[in-house]
Amino acid sequence: MTMESLKPIKRSSIRIYFGKKYYRSKRYLEWFTGKKKFALKKNDNLLPHQIFTHRTLLLRQLKDVDMWLQHNKIKNLKIATAKLNKVLIKPGETFSYWRLIGNTTKRKGYVDGMILHYGRVLQGVGGGLCQLSNLIYWMTLHSPLTVTERYRHSYDVFPDSNRSQPFGSGATCAYNYLDLQIKNETNNTYQLVVYLTDTHLVGEWRQDVPAIRTYEVYQRDHWITREYWGGYVRHNRIFRKIYNLDKREISDEFITENHAIMMYEPLLPEQTVAAEK
Repeated sequence: MTMESLKPIKRSSIRIYFGKKYYRSKRYLEWFTGKKKFALKKNDNLLPHQIFTHRTLLLRQLKDVDMWLQHNKIKNLKIATAKLNKVLIKPGETFSYWRLIGNTTKRKGYVDGMILHYGRVLQGVGGGLCQLSNLIYWMTLHSPLTVTERYRHSYDVFPDSNRSQPFGSGATCAYNYLDLQIKNETNNTYQLVVYLTDTHLVGEWRQDVPAIRTYEVYQRDHWITREYWGGYVRHNRIFRKIYNLDKREISDEFITENHAIMMYEPLLPEQTVAAEK
């Protein structure tokens, strides 16, 4: 694993403002003048074969986070899922999270939700949509689709609480420069299905032909280092095993590595934490 010695970054509000303007402009240029063929069409009829499905709880009690922010997150998720639900990704097309959702403005009905900004929990219009990008990324790792753009979370804000997935198996998002893009490099058509129940955000990848592979996503080399500046950084690598229809392993692929500044004190055995550099 490539070790990274991270340290919290302090940037002025002016730099952040103009930085967003610059990177958003670059993204608009890519969307409208680039060579990528983006997935934009929907089909109200579901494709016949479910490839993978997953659900995540809508309301979780998080330390120092008001529950009204989570209820507002649900309102935002309802609007965003309606933009993505039943979109088709045909061979050669690229799914872009923000290309389909668009900007999260009050005019569109979005409300203040929880956003993470340089390790701090803040309020912002459209907040909470990382739960949706996390879900889509996780599901895509269980499919033949190719993730071509994904951004890891730079900060690990909350301790593990009933975590069922490896640390670092999500995708952070910020309109529109931190995008999640997924390319269909297969010969088959895929369909994304996302919706809310009373308790969960639910997602599916569906396909026009039956699946011939299954996937197991797991982590290796999970550890925590104590950094010279006094904080802790969490690391791991994500892999996936691929199985054929006979449940025989045919591949074990490296997916990505993660490094995140911990915003809480780790409660670990002494030998688990690497010596200070």
